[in-house]
Amino acid sequence: MPNEDPLALVPTNVWAAYDLINPHIHQTPLFTSRTLSALVSSPSSTATTFSDDTPTTLVFKAESLQRGGAFKIRGATHAVARLSEEERKRGVCTHSSGNHAQALAIAAREIGAKCWVVMPDTAPVPKREATAAYGATITFCPPLEREKTLTRVQEETGAVYVPPYDDPRIILGQGTMFVEFLGQEEELDAIVVPVGGGGMLAGCALAASDPGLYGRAGRKKVRVFGAEPSEVNDCAQGLASGTRVPSQPNGLKTVCDGLRTPVGKTNFPIIQKHVEKVFTVTEEEVKSAMRLVWERLKLVVEPSGCVGLAVVLSEAWREYGVKGKVGIVFSGGNVDLSEVLAFNK
Repeated sequence: MPNEDPLALVPTNVWAAYDLINPHIHQTPLFTSRTLSALVSSPSSTATTFSDDTPTTLVFKAESLQRGGAFKIRGATHAVARLSEEERKRGVCTHSSGNHAQALAIAAREIGAKCWVVMPDTAPVPKREATAAYGATITFCPPLEREKTLTRVQEETGAVYVPPYDDPRIILGQGTMFVEFLGQEEELDAIVVPVGGGGMLAGCALAASDPGLYGRAGRKKVRVFGAEPSEVNDCAQGLASGTRVPSQPNGLKTVCDGLRTPVGKTNFPIIQKHVEKVFTVTEEEVKSAMRLVWERLKLVVEPSGCVGLAVVLSEAWREYGVKGKVGIVFSGGNVDLSEVLAFNK
């Protein structure tokens, strides 16, 4: 049974969130690749020949095919579903580089609520255009002035703020991705989740921590890992030091525009408690992984969505020794095709 407080950060509330939002989201498909599984199973990332013996099988969850092109619709839909009637009349607002903006615009439109979004002026053009097409009113600002600009917008409109990641409604909603994944692939041994603000990683880790799930279903516990660009590795730094790193000064140095924010205050202790490890990867590793996704799987996935694959292809992952069925989350697929693709830069 769900907790009496539907927003309490407990595993059963992730399942309750899934029941609530399921009619409004896509069940995104899973993909596999013998070539990529063989590559990960090889003894070295520089190997050129592969064996048919693949102790690791990669299973890709294509949230890039979700409504709005990213997993963010899960948290946004859950947050909007929890609004009171009075709050719905006021409308919603947020700041986002794109994926959360699109998701909140879609969720607000479905209940007839207004939506205001503050976007950095560096946001990719397709994310700007899609957000506007979904009905949001957009205010642009310099990347480091999002919160200040949002405060002004909120004062002017009276809208309810729906954070992109640091909020129980969002965490529980994003965690539904794990619920769905496990329903599609019961033999999952581990999952690798991209981490920026940490809403999806915290939500998935929370859901995976439920001992009752494995007891009832006879499943073994799924190991949860994070994937982070080394240029913006505040989560890995925080886990190493035991203290959350509150800022991300190198954000513009990574091609992963969706992972440029520091881990949220609410999310960090959940990640500390329930995530086994956060791996970091270089920009070149992310670009190489993105090329493999486009060439081998024929899927349009943005750089932020490719960090999980980059992790399992790394020497650090091989040395860590995770085997079995490993879930990789392709978190989004909103790519500006008018620009040079990240893996060609």
